[in-house]
Amino acid sequence: MLLIKQILRFILQLLFRVEVEGLENYHKAGKRVMIIANHTSLLDGLLLAVFLPDQITFAINTQMLEKWWIHPLTRIVRFFPMDPANPLSIKSFIKDLETDKHSVIFPEGRITVTGTLMKIYDGPGLIALKSGAHVLPIRIDGAQHSLFTHLKGIERRQWFPKIKLTILAPQTIEVNDSFSGNARRIEAGKVLKQIMLDMIYSTTNIHMTLMDKLLTARDIHGSGQVVLEDVERQPLNYRQILLKSSVLSRLMSRDSQINDPVGLLLPNANTTVLSFFALQSIARIPAMLNYTMGYKGLLSSIETAQIKTVYTSKRFIQLAKLENLAQLLEQQVQLIYLEDLRQYLTWQDKIYGLFCSLMPKLFYAPQWQTVQPDDAAVILFTSGSEGVPKGVVLSHQNIMANITQLGTTIDFNKNDIILNALPLFHSFSLTAATLVSLLNGMKVFLYPSPLHYRIIPEVAYNINATMLFGTNTFLKGYAKFAHNYDFYSIRYVFAGAEAVQKETAELYTEKFGLRILEGYGATETSPVISMNTPLEYKTGSVGQILPGIQYQLKPIAGIVPGGQLFVKGPNIMKGYLRNEQPGVLEPAASEFGKGWYDTGDIVDIDNDNYISIKGRVKRFAKIGGEMVSLSAVEEMVSKCWPDTLHAVVNIPDAAKGEQLVLLTTREEAQKKELSAFAKENAYAALMIPNKIIMLETLPLLGSGKIDYPKVKEIALQNQS
Repeated sequence: MLLIKQILRFILQLLFRVEVEGLENYHKAGKRVMIIANHTSLLDGLLLAVFLPDQITFAINTQMLEKWWIHPLTRIVRFFPMDPANPLSIKSFIKDLETDKHSVIFPEGRITVTGTLMKIYDGPGLIALKSGAHVLPIRIDGAQHSLFTHLKGIERRQWFPKIKLTILAPQTIEVNDSFSGNARRIEAGKVLKQIMLDMIYSTTNIHMTLMDKLLTARDIHGSGQVVLEDVERQPLNYRQILLKSSVLSRLMSRDSQINDPVGLLLPNANTTVLSFFALQSIARIPAMLNYTMGYKGLLSSIETAQIKTVYTSKRFIQLAKLENLAQLLEQQVQLIYLEDLRQYLTWQDKIYGLFCSLMPKLFYAPQWQTVQPDDAAVILFTSGSEGVPKGVVLSHQNIMANITQLGTTIDFNKNDIILNALPLFHSFSLTAATLVSLLNGMKVFLYPSPLHYRIIPEVAYNINATMLFGTNTFLKGYAKFAHNYDFYSIRYVFAGAEAVQKETAELYTEKFGLRILEGYGATETSPVISMNTPLEYKTGSVGQILPGIQYQLKPIAGIVPGGQLFVKGPNIMKGYLRNEQPGVLEPAASEFGKGWYDTGDIVDIDNDNYISIKGRVKRFAKIGGEMVSLSAVEEMVSKCWPDTLHAVVNIPDAAKGEQLVLLTTREEAQKKELSAFAKENAYAALMIPNKIIMLETLPLLGSGKIDYPKVKEIALQNQS
């Protein structure tokens, strides 16, 4: 047996350059061990049998035992047959494990067909719990690219990809004694599922720069993989992105110094992405400027980040009618039009670009290779919805962590086509929709404005989009004008930035047969904190907290259950840039210590880590001594009048301290009708707005969120 094992190990090592990391954890696990692993290919069992010490027992379906190729393996491993139809199989396996065996079980029960973790069965968790065995997680990485997978057409396959086995520290399954029977089994399954998620996340390399990841994606998916397109319909593959961005980097390098923040005032277009990576490759920090802020907001952002150079486009300035804004900016910064750079293009620049596209690791600028994962990768700006915009500095590692967290829970693959109309100065758009796509071999289609409600559904239909990103406001607008078949190819609809109304969710279900996957986050968290997924979904929540994120809830007087949410993790920003101290980085910190970010949101988190948003701390009113959530009032109004937009703010009141004012686009909105609805549906009388103001449109920020400072200004102006 030992000789056969050594021969097989030599062959596999020769072909797949197998690397085993963490073998010391195998020995720490003790005698009674349940080994769990992700199931990527037909090679998985053989890899574990050959590269782990001792003779391993494999739990195997009785039908699999009948396969001809299984029998030769009995020379090096022991099989324990399990019949899914026989409930006694689990009991028998538990008894076998209790005799101090090292036994392997694949909790997914099958080889993945998505490239990510699939359903985790409760049975293995119960086995570990009842047997008292240590759980030893092992990540198998690389085999998903071999010819022995079920991922043909999903992953780029190779003859002999490098394979790595990472053995993590042993753990135990512990469940509260209050659970019994089937509930105990379910809880054990949840613990095991979390172990599997944490295993995938913790063994994925996030300690790399965005340029490193771009080149890794090119190596994995091939330089000819198309990953970027816009309304000009000139798709770009990795080779073309590297060619164009490297040429552009040569031209941009003459206008700034290493580590300088450089502004990008550009729309959703290929050029913006090329400019972003051009700056990355020469160790400049792209600062994504929000052109919907107006001159004062933009100037504040530029001063805060100490930006001296801004790149824009003449065509964009003309189409967006920003000529006056551009003239004002020219007085403050070096405003450079990308079209003007062409006159400085030389044949040396073109040759440099060609070599960079063919051999980027050899020919890219040496400055990029000095950039560290913890260095600043981008500067984004908060919307200013609560005052002067702040600069949010995200590192390469911050963004890589969030990309990994999302990839651990959602089955992205290279066949996906993401339609992204959200502006790239918004973190949800930049990271979750664009960089996740580009750096994982998927194609992202950039559309310049999310407000084109009639056009975007047509675009989705024409490009065969499989994923759509939006906010409640935008998604509602698309659904209103879309044909029932426009979203025929869409697999997932992701929503963020604002709460998804029940009516919007129901509309997508009824009209398109789609479930909106709502998430939650902030620019400061790169941005996603939690996300509903196809595998883990709870109506009314914003999903489960992503792997690698810790949280604390600070109690708030008058609000039970729930509290103010603080989070910590590798996706939390490097820090703020504030207008009061331009250019000075203020690292993330709060009353819970360094690295803890105060979201400013009041949430409730259930036992399964699903988050339900109750509102922002600043979005509560105190009326007659009672705390009233303005978000809850908006939700009530939306249920009463679902076809229009609403915003509720609080303003001073001499009698009750504060009063509620509703601004709505509903014509002839009557307080009497709203009061009757509230009474009929058992809402508190305190939730009925004192005053209603009707508007044709509500003021919105570029991200699609309601501009509450402007709403409050209107409410105060109309105060009687």
